[in-house]
Amino acid sequence: MVKRILTIPDAAWAQRVTVWRQVKDVIFIGIGVVMASIGLKGFLLPNGFFDGGAMGVSLLLEILTPLNLSVLIILVNLPFIYLGYRQVSLWFAIKSTLAIFALALLVHYIEIPAITADKLLIAVFGGFFLGSGIGFAIRGGAVIDGTEVLAIQVSRKSSLTVGDFITVFNVLLFIVAAIFVNLETAMYSMLTYFSASKMVDFLINGVEEYIGVMIISNYSDEIKTKITYDLGRGVTAFKADGGFGEKAKNPDRNVLFCVITRLEITKIQTEIDKIDPKAFVIQYPIKDTKGGMIKKRPLH
Repeated sequence: MVKRILTIPDAAWAQRVTVWRQVKDVIFIGIGVVMASIGLKGFLLPNGFFDGGAMGVSLLLEILTPLNLSVLIILVNLPFIYLGYRQVSLWFAIKSTLAIFALALLVHYIEIPAITADKLLIAVFGGFFLGSGIGFAIRGGAVIDGTEVLAIQVSRKSSLTVGDFITVFNVLLFIVAAIFVNLETAMYSMLTYFSASKMVDFLINGVEEYIGVMIISNYSDEIKTKITYDLGRGVTAFKADGGFGEKAKNPDRNVLFCVITRLEITKIQTEIDKIDPKAFVIQYPIKDTKGGMIKKRPLH
């Protein structure tokens, strides 16, 4: 019998991993809120531009109504926070609520002079800062634009994928903007949306909704139990041999595979680190998936 090289971390180690994850979440969310505020106050608001998604709805309503943008950000995102609570977790909803309120406060109280009057630069860099803010917030396990949460809900009850719904949603938004504001503003705002979406994709390491995760560890049984029973995700175990050194002498090992949403990546990785900080974890994007536990149960 081959002696195990690793030892399962004790409760103190697991607690440190959890605390450090929470600290990083706060840092990411804080950076996200600040970046989004710069994009809104320094670029988009002074020039009447807007974005896609829930933030785009808030900005468009700010142009068309006398309501303050800070109030609109909260009101528009409230239904998405509720969906996040139903689909993801209470903790996700709490973090998203705090992030959205923090963003609303910054937008209301901070003053940033208009950085440029060039419309192309406004569209591109406004989208850059706003997309960075949204991306950092997602990395911290929260949202400041809840369109993705709604898209997941719709995809479960229709033939539309998450990407399809977001595209349709934003096309309709820009059509409304072209009608009620003007065509030029709508066209520049589309550039803002494209810039923002690329930054979100870059920061969360992938443009797709679902991520395939392959886990190679000497503690595959413990990890499989944690993912299956505590996190409620389906796991498939493949029989495999090691290919190098001492690990090659152990023919009775499992390689785990599961499909998760990108909002779950941080939580899965944290639980793996608690059990085996040296586990080899591979992540890769999956265009879409149908059936199985991921379509039948909440995200967490």
